[in-house]
Amino acid sequence: MRGLGIDVTSLAGWVSWACRAGSASSGDGAELERLRWENAQLKRDNKELVMERDVLKHCMVLWVK
Repeated sequence: MRGLGIDVTSLAGWVSWACRAGSASSGDGAELERLRWENAQLKRDNKELVMERDVLKHCMVLWVK
């Protein structure tokens, strides 16, 4: 950057501005938020299914005995 005569602070500012401008215009922020919500929902569903599976395993053990 020094070879190009660009200050590090200026470059960081330009990158920050470009990131904000890119996500605001393309709707990436909304998509990211939707995916985070969907991921959290899937984790909750998975946790519930794991508990149901464990209960069924214990029931099966008791039934076989």
